[in-house]
Amino acid sequence: MAISKPKIAFFETEPWERAVIRSGPLKSEARLVFYSKPIHEIPQKEIAGMDAVSVFIYSRLDARILKKMPRLKLVATRSTGYDHIDLKTARRKGIVVANVPSYGENTVAEHTFALILSLSRNVHKAYMRTSRGDFSLDGLQGFDLKGKILGVVGAGHIGLHVIKMAKGFGMEVVAFDVRRQLFLSEVLDFRYAAFEELLKVSDIVTLHTPYSLATHHLINRRTIQQMKRWALLINTARGALVETDALVWALDEGIIAGAALDVLEGEDLIKEERQLLAADFSKEKLITALKNHILLHRENVVITPHVAFNSKEVLRRIVDTTVINIRQFFRGTPANVVNPAP
Repeated sequence: MAISKPKIAFFETEPWERAVIRSGPLKSEARLVFYSKPIHEIPQKEIAGMDAVSVFIYSRLDARILKKMPRLKLVATRSTGYDHIDLKTARRKGIVVANVPSYGENTVAEHTFALILSLSRNVHKAYMRTSRGDFSLDGLQGFDLKGKILGVVGAGHIGLHVIKMAKGFGMEVVAFDVRRQLFLSEVLDFRYAAFEELLKVSDIVTLHTPYSLATHHLINRRTIQQMKRWALLINTARGALVETDALVWALDEGIIAGAALDVLEGEDLIKEERQLLAADFSKEKLITALKNHILLHRENVVITPHVAFNSKEVLRRIVDTTVINIRQFFRGTPANVVNPAP
């Protein structure tokens, strides 16, 4: 791809990221522009001349945004997931989309167990209570993980790390995945099961599957009712895997005992609450936002702000891989492409 000194914009960046990128090889190979905001909040005239853009998960690259950049040849997302990018439109316009496929499997798995332990040992509930000056033990009895069944939905890179950690706690593990790796199931001592069986037998269900139309609201009223009564639900994958209204209902009815969520459906609307006043804000989105706020104030719900990936080591790997993706593309050997030409 012979473009002399391409103009590249990085969105949703923090000062340390800018410093790392500016001090690297792209400094002499491209014209660099940085923004702290998502791409859809930047005026059209500022992004129209970009040859490449790098975004994080809160930038929405739909057909309307992609149309505003006629010179765009590359989108390098600083994430593994890419459901915030319209791949179909990008492919039609000849825009390559690259991601960071592997950067923090162990990191996300560690956070998953932090959330599990926060619920299983009532750490969150105990903290909320003692912060009010109440040191009573009533209702704070937890349970051991040893001997419990962990259901892992999505046994990919992250899911396999979760399974390894679960075995260290003495847990039994069942996993659901569309692609089964039977050799790994033997080595790591877990078994594959149908999704419905996993829900039925698991004491804790943890989600590690990508988001797509097929997995939208994977956890809903029907599937929640298939779970063990008083089971726990953990989600460090994507918010829209879980139907928020169904989750609130299940907690209210005592169908499940608790939930720990690093991601929320419509979390970008919570992050930018001024969007609630937008004219195009639908009734459905408003209801979801309100339900999320209800979840925030429950003792049996632990919510973290999409930080499962957020370690020093991971963040540096994400930036380094993104720079490699950009350099490889402009040298004619694209890497980590998620929308290859048909």
